[in-house]
Amino acid sequence: MRIVSLVPHATELLFALGLGDQVVGVTHECDHPCEAQECERVTSDVLPAGLNAAEIDAAVRERTLAGEAIYELDAGRLAALEPDLIVTQALCPVCAVSYDEVAELAAGMPSAPQVIALDPHTLGETLGEIRTVAEATGRREEGVELLAAIAARIDRVKLAVRGLDRPRVAAIEWLDPVFAAGHWTPELIGLAGGEDVLGLAAEPSRTVDWQEVAAARPEVVVVMPCGYDAARAHAEAVAHAAPLAALEARLVVAVNASAYYSRPGPRLVDGLELMAHILHPGITPAPAVASQALRLAPAELAAS
Repeated sequence: MRIVSLVPHATELLFALGLGDQVVGVTHECDHPCEAQECERVTSDVLPAGLNAAEIDAAVRERTLAGEAIYELDAGRLAALEPDLIVTQALCPVCAVSYDEVAELAAGMPSAPQVIALDPHTLGETLGEIRTVAEATGRREEGVELLAAIAARIDRVKLAVRGLDRPRVAAIEWLDPVFAAGHWTPELIGLAGGEDVLGLAAEPSRTVDWQEVAAARPEVVVVMPCGYDAARAHAEAVAHAAPLAALEARLVVAVNASAYYSRPGPRLVDGLELMAHILHPGITPAPAVASQALRLAPAELAAS
């Protein structure tokens, strides 16, 4: 089978199912695992480099309202790969090439590829799509094993935080304007032993203002700008230190959202373990990805 993945979390899932040698094309944002970066890239970003958070938000809104994508799909390169299967998404017009565009292109290809659109809104739906992709690619047994491994890790976290006090958590998915993280993030916070005071499980992320964040009285603020790694998330948090400091939370931490929270793939369970360690560091062990959470020092907040 020749597979093209048009969304990073699908690429991660395909490799996790042992299908890396059958993936012939990926997006320009598919950076995990490292082997994925050796595949042919069939998309590019149309937004200029160097934009700040507010400029990115404005550009995305402008193109979305105009019915224009923020990613460009190289239709010729895609067709030349002669895929049997294309995996894309229908969840977010900001996150990848639109499903309608992909389906229209696929209909005209000589290889007549099957198109699967992933559309998870919850952790459970994310796990369900492991089954979907495993079935479509003849990897049912590998899918069962992957699900069992993820379920065991989720159960270990739930057991570790059972009966503990649940800190009030604000998960900030963007800083200018402020977005409260939705979809699977409130569920992850709950499983990790916290209480999400802003996000709505299974609902899209929503814009809020700093007054609403403050009124929610968060004890812990997790800064997780969509698509940013830990270093860039930390830099964004420092740039917005004044409103963050005004929240008077006991802890402000920036995390690698791109790897562990923005993408609804197999690494969400890493994000769960990381969140549990952030909220209950003395109870839950440090996960392998603990370095991907960067606490803002008091001096960084005070400097605001």
